[in-house]
Amino acid sequence: MFIDRAGFAMWCISAPMAWTSRLMASMVAEMLEPMRKSGLDLVMVCALDAVGDLHDQIRRYEGAWACVGRTITGLIELRSRSPHLIIGLKTTVMPQNVGELEKIAQYARERDLFTIISPAIVTPGRYLNPDRAQDLALSATERDRLAAFYESPDFKWSYHAKTLAGYLRTGRMKKPCSCGFNYFFVRSNGEIFLCPLFAESAGNIGSVPVATLFTSGEARSIRARVGRSPECAGCTEPGLERYSLPYEGFAYLRTLLDMGPRSFLELHRHLGLDKYA
Repeated sequence: MFIDRAGFAMWCISAPMAWTSRLMASMVAEMLEPMRKSGLDLVMVCALDAVGDLHDQIRRYEGAWACVGRTITGLIELRSRSPHLIIGLKTTVMPQNVGELEKIAQYARERDLFTIISPAIVTPGRYLNPDRAQDLALSATERDRLAAFYESPDFKWSYHAKTLAGYLRTGRMKKPCSCGFNYFFVRSNGEIFLCPLFAESAGNIGSVPVATLFTSGEARSIRARVGRSPECAGCTEPGLERYSLPYEGFAYLRTLLDMGPRSFLELHRHLGLDKYA
């Protein structure tokens, strides 16, 4: 679970076990009322890599599709009684499912779920998966198809989809980033990564306080590379715009001028930035 200063708590669900859907509904039901009283929205994100049996094949777990369907149905029932429960889907785009994204978007639309759909990321820092780079790479045809999907009406209000489409068309990502300034990632072993794509960690919170790590010479050196490194030119990490756009205000102002007030406010709410004080 992740809790940010905007008043969101986000819980990502990917476990496919048969008991997960029942347990999840029970746990979420217990959490909702205390969180409502605390002024927190609970954001539940379910991993969904395809609609149907292909989800099982990608997850390499028989019955995963049926399980995630039951989980989503249970969460939607809870949402009908608790509007501060927000439900979405997270899809990692790979060669196996790049042709299934329209089905996922339709599935989400029919159930009023938001979507986070982005290419697989290869990084030695966060995901430890450089050995899978060739398996996860999209062909030129698949990149064109994915760009067209991002440019479709399904992503009319998504800033991330616009930047991804531009990246897929040109081969270079152009977006603001504030990694290391108001964002960092902590691995389960306690290592802090100021950028999820960089291989270098700033230290381990198990041995050094977070504040010390965040202001160290190593951290300053890593920050100096943000936006200038080769990793930045190919960064498709979803969601970082929620932190960088209001922090790097000129980019947000340009977005307002480009989109116009009405569309900009739709984007503002889509990113959850209306929750920021």
